[in-house]
Amino acid sequence: MRSYQLYLIKDEIARHYVGRERMFYQLFKEFSLASGELQSIILRQIEYLTKPLPVLRIHQLLFTQLSKHKGFQVEQGMYYLRTNKLQSTAVLKVLNDRTLLIEADGSLEAETIFFEVLRKIESSFMAVDIDSSRYGWLKPIKERKFV
Repeated sequence: MRSYQLYLIKDEIARHYVGRERMFYQLFKEFSLASGELQSIILRQIEYLTKPLPVLRIHQLLFTQLSKHKGFQVEQGMYYLRTNKLQSTAVLKVLNDRTLLIEADGSLEAETIFFEVLRKIESSFMAVDIDSSRYGWLKPIKERKFV
């Protein structure tokens, strides 16, 4: 099973760290491994880098975009998506005011559908899969080129 934590990085910080996404991954990984005082210090750093999730907007867009999908279901604040074509399932849930969690199984189709909807909401969503050491922007941020 694949598990992604999604964070909404503040725009100015996201622009500054284009190409250095690994630093975010390392911070989130350290947070997951830390305990006690160190974990609370890292949590404050994460709160500084991220912004609160627009939960109502996320709910509205998920519902309007996916309600016609046969395998879409909402139960107890969790969003379920199943696709029969490629045997794919994904669950999206809000962990706290700054973190979404997507757990997926099978092919990548269901989680990709969630990612596509979320990238329409904000341009600075970062997905982190700590177990597989994978991370990246849902909507890649373009670097400005000055001539």
